[in-house]
Amino acid sequence: MNDPNLDFNDVIRTIREDDPRYERGAYYFLRQALDYSLKELHKRGELDRSNHLTGQQLLEGIRLYALDQYGPMARTVMEYWGVRECRDFGNIVFNLVECRVLGKTEEDRPEDFSGGYSFREAFDSGFLPSVKPPLRRPRLN
Repeated sequence: MNDPNLDFNDVIRTIREDDPRYERGAYYFLRQALDYSLKELHKRGELDRSNHLTGQQLLEGIRLYALDQYGPMARTVMEYWGVRECRDFGNIVFNLVECRVLGKTEEDRPEDFSGGYSFREAFDSGFLPSVKPPLRRPRLN
């Protein structure tokens, strides 16, 4: 967190008074997904000392963390929170930036989260059954 003196619960309450589009759970999930993303990128040596993630890096971490936590229910849980596309995560991130919970660079913009991936493809495709042709029954004469 950018400002350690802020109470996350109070921040979310304040944000939701001004912007009720997303449920509280979306903010907690984003915070956990951010921690998950930082750890994973550190393990792979893909993060510099600034600990700053790009929008695309965070989106990939969100995808992986959601699948890990919720499996085939990931998209359903996110839709319950009001999160239906990657742009929604950008809105959540920048709500937190405005409240000084998260930091940003001069290059960071909410648009960085636009067009990241289709939620249906990202969260459903690995769990859908493969389509097999129907079994042919032998004809009895």
